[in-house]
Amino acid sequence: MKEILLLKDGEIVLKGLNRRQFEDVLKRNIRNVLKPVGRFEVTSAQSTVIVKPLDEDVDLDEACDCISRVFGLVSFSRAVVCEEKTLESVLATAPEYLKTQLTAAKTFKVEAKRSDKKFPYKSPEICRETGGAILAAFPHLKVDVHDPDVTVYVEIRDFGAYIHTNPIRGAGGIPVGTGGKAVILISGGIDSPVAAYMMAKRGIKLTAVHFASPPYTSPRAEEKVVRLLEKVSRYAGPMKMYTVPFTKLQEKLRDDCPEELFTIIMRRLMMQISERIARENDCAALITGESLGQVASQTIGALGCTNEATDMVVFRPLIGMDKQEIIDISYKIDTYETSIEPYEDCCTVFTPKHPRTKPVLKFVKQAQEQAHFDELIEDALQNLKTTYINY
Repeated sequence: MKEILLLKDGEIVLKGLNRRQFEDVLKRNIRNVLKPVGRFEVTSAQSTVIVKPLDEDVDLDEACDCISRVFGLVSFSRAVVCEEKTLESVLATAPEYLKTQLTAAKTFKVEAKRSDKKFPYKSPEICRETGGAILAAFPHLKVDVHDPDVTVYVEIRDFGAYIHTNPIRGAGGIPVGTGGKAVILISGGIDSPVAAYMMAKRGIKLTAVHFASPPYTSPRAEEKVVRLLEKVSRYAGPMKMYTVPFTKLQEKLRDDCPEELFTIIMRRLMMQISERIARENDCAALITGESLGQVASQTIGALGCTNEATDMVVFRPLIGMDKQEIIDISYKIDTYETSIEPYEDCCTVFTPKHPRTKPVLKFVKQAQEQAHFDELIEDALQNLKTTYINY
């Protein structure tokens, strides 16, 4: 039997005149994730993307695994194509194709969708006849229209008749690349990879910026970040990571700034450097993994001082989440175990014993200006390391 994948659009269906642009990006993203699996034809019609294998030996299980991480889809199904678009073909195909699921089930129901209004049978008739054929083949089954073990879907479309069972939930969101481009400030912790995932879900194409401070941070800390981004890239697609040499800036911060302001000024420096990188890469926003009140640098006052350092929009998708909610998402996207590996990033270097939780912007700016970081910032930007990330 010939199988295909039926993918249901998510929020795209709510779009207006620019809906076609979203659909085109979605299809491009689907083609890209399926390239390692094999050759496919990807088309769209009636809020559904149809993925047809062009090779007989394509692993559809692997294809489904890839599709499950494509943003823009609410659900997807592995379906069989009936040999003919006739009721007789549907009645012959359904019991045979769904034999394994129906043998193990106790209850079922049939739902039909007739997009092709020229088809001679209406949806209730298709449901009734298909249900009768299934009961004849599997007499142990009972019909349960409220909570069945298996729901059999029959779709009559313009170019064929398709049969499948319960759809698999998709990744949701909107296609990556439709929401613009932004820089994610990525550390080796739990939060920033989750923030990257959440903004990719809103269609953002990511560029990553990581700050390294050797010898205070080890090469393994940077390798850890690369592995985290590789996991994120399963959802967000390929991206560039810029590693910023941050040692000299942090040493000057330690030597020339008040200890209680170390973290705030460090965050401001990171924002200023990231903004420069963002503009060079045509990015319109910065993304951080900050959550309100989680640490001293994430109070309202501290975030206000950090925001003032950049003219760019700053997205903080985790701002209202507690730690357990963030951890739950990190498990979902498989970054948690990597995040807790004991290779610290530069955010833990020279941590003040008593950080200021209610910093005054005037004094923060004054301390930063007196330290004269400009030359070191330019030096760091001239010595960026670029890594290309792709799962």
